[in-house]
Amino acid sequence: MIEFKCHKIDRQNNNTPIVSNRELDEFAHAVLLDYQPHLLREPGRIRFEHFLEYYLKVNLEFHDIYSDNPERPILGATAFHDGELKVFNREQMCISKIPVAAHTVIIDNSVMEPGKEGLALFTGLHEGGHVLVHSGVYAADPENQISPEDESSLICCRRGNIESFGTGNQTRSAADWREHHADYFAAAIAMPNATFVPVVNQLLREQNFWKGQIVMGRDEELDYLAEYLLPECISEIYGVSKKAAFIKLKKAGFVMDKKSQNGLKEQTTL
Repeated sequence: MIEFKCHKIDRQNNNTPIVSNRELDEFAHAVLLDYQPHLLREPGRIRFEHFLEYYLKVNLEFHDIYSDNPERPILGATAFHDGELKVFNREQMCISKIPVAAHTVIIDNSVMEPGKEGLALFTGLHEGGHVLVHSGVYAADPENQISPEDESSLICCRRGNIESFGTGNQTRSAADWREHHADYFAAAIAMPNATFVPVVNQLLREQNFWKGQIVMGRDEELDYLAEYLLPECISEIYGVSKKAAFIKLKKAGFVMDKKSQNGLKEQTTL
């Protein structure tokens, strides 16, 4: 297993890594090169269960994770130390606590329902991102693992943290940055640039688009291409959701909204 090495850490915020998206892309590339290098040559779907259990050597469990906020359900959790997890016991119809061993990833059962394969993939890889990137934050000190919000001895990741890499408020806390790291890593390993860039270029050529970047809000046909057709094709190839595919298109520079383009023009004229 490739070890994550970070040259800069925020010591005032639980040793949170200070790492760029480009560095996360490079790390994901190195991990795939060590895990299954064929995924860097031919576009395809990574099996998150195999990645977690056989490459990261974690225990993988599936439970009905209890969440006190139905609008922000917990989809996945990672334990760096022995602890407990609140779950919904369907047999007894009650909330109970179950023991969770260190080095365990828990996926909520709802994520594994038919039709949610893309979300399941991202949730599993997101938790894998925590295992790889944040062991220096959580593994060294059990106190760092306790979340004030969840009062839990696990790192719990809510719905808003999954499939949202590269989006959201630019003013983030250290905890928010750690969630961004995990989710961006999930995107980088699910859709590695080594295959993603040539795949998208080929798809664009097949649609007779040669300009390199689609600016949203100017042409209905191009908007449809960027927001529906390309994400659908990418979803079929990599097994991710259309939402994740669309965000990746924007992060890779293939799609830009008109507002962002105007902002860039303003910056260049200052």
